[in-house]
Amino acid sequence: MPARAMNAATTETPSTPLCWMDGRIAPAAEARVPVLDHGLLYGDGVFEGIRFHRGRPFALDAHLERLECSARAIGLTVPLPRPDIVHAVAALIAAFGDDDGYLRLVVTRGDGALGLDPRSCPTPRLFIVAGALRLVDAATRERGVRVIIAATRRLPPDGLDPRIKSLNYLNHVLARIEANAAGADEAILLNAAGRVAEGTADNIFIVRDGVLRTPPPIDGALAGITRAHIMALAQGAGMTVAETSLAPFDLYTCDECFLTGTGAELIPVASIDGRAPTHCPGPVFRSLRDAYHAAVRA
Repeated sequence: MPARAMNAATTETPSTPLCWMDGRIAPAAEARVPVLDHGLLYGDGVFEGIRFHRGRPFALDAHLERLECSARAIGLTVPLPRPDIVHAVAALIAAFGDDDGYLRLVVTRGDGALGLDPRSCPTPRLFIVAGALRLVDAATRERGVRVIIAATRRLPPDGLDPRIKSLNYLNHVLARIEANAAGADEAILLNAAGRVAEGTADNIFIVRDGVLRTPPPIDGALAGITRAHIMALAQGAGMTVAETSLAPFDLYTCDECFLTGTGAELIPVASIDGRAPTHCPGPVFRSLRDAYHAAVRA
């Protein structure tokens, strides 16, 4: 991989994605992963998405803790100790040159023989990509997104625990294809029992009768970092917060609905399968959005 030293100043424009790999930083378009990497061949690996603001990664410790837990759950060793990853993140953000952006931190099983057996992969691979990420434009973020409930179902927790943030996202991709075909902005996946799980790349919240509700991980929801921050902010403001199973009926009849995630941050929902919440954006959403942005600035 053509590269420059990790601590070198970048000459790339701020919008040019960069990649850290093996202690060096290079334009992401020049980074290379061998075709025998089992992350590519079999989706064998884990990842984290991390926002940075004013040159500082948000909730980095929480993301790295979840990365380590995901890796342990699939018997994968993170090849760098946490302090070295923190140093790599700082170097990459500095090289990227823009105060705000998005990191994708990936750990794969590494190179191995053809075939599923991970014993042929002696050395896990870690790389980090920095770039810009904007899921929706400013106008859509203000007026709210249109979502559909996808026919594609979330993988059941007895097949793949949703707390593992793995590289296996095909069912989410298929749900997003459904949203694209329907002219919607996002799709919501249900689990095998027909309960609401999550969006293709975000958690979902509703407000009804003054209670903030979100599906629990056991129903297929990722234990999102932003999700946890929003729940804590709501509780700190005196709101009642409930992790509870939700059905499509609950989405169709809610007072407010919004999405959260590292990439999404907070996005209001204007309609679900053509049914509009009572408010969009609603007062609870606006209050939590303002509190979240204040926390990020702090």
